[in-house]
Amino acid sequence: MTRVVDTVRAIIAPLTRTRVFRRVLGPVLLPPIERVASWISGGRVQVSALLVPSLILHTIGAKSGEPRDAPLMYCPDGQGRAIVAGTNFAGERHPAWTSNLLAHPDAAITVRGRRMPVRASLVSDDERDAVWARIEAQWPGYRNYERESGRTVRLFRLQPVRADGLD
Repeated sequence: MTRVVDTVRAIIAPLTRTRVFRRVLGPVLLPPIERVASWISGGRVQVSALLVPSLILHTIGAKSGEPRDAPLMYCPDGQGRAIVAGTNFAGERHPAWTSNLLAHPDAAITVRGRRMPVRASLVSDDERDAVWARIEAQWPGYRNYERESGRTVRLFRLQPVRADGLD
């Protein structure tokens, strides 16, 4: 299975670096595809997880106070932690889930069908380059989303609140 995933990644990765992906395929097509796959599978299948480690982030809306879910790519960060980047497909605005985490850092994630509580912390400025290097080891060129967005992407470390984790 690893060889299949590696082959698919090698084909898809260059596409994700194109303007068409950042402006149309990613932000317009992927969210509804993820919702349909989740609905059909009862929340067990995440399309993006076929390419990269993925999770569902469960937050509380910063303004609404309502529960919100966001499917996201994550980068394992050891000891059960995960790093998520608010790239928003290189859009000019921060994705809403980043504002939710700033307002309510206690959240939950679902990884491979298992839900767990986490606490989010914003990655500090002095850690950013090292964290981006870790992310790009998993998905080369991903920091270009930050460069092309014209903003500083919010990076969060998600720390499990209990002993079990993502690794």
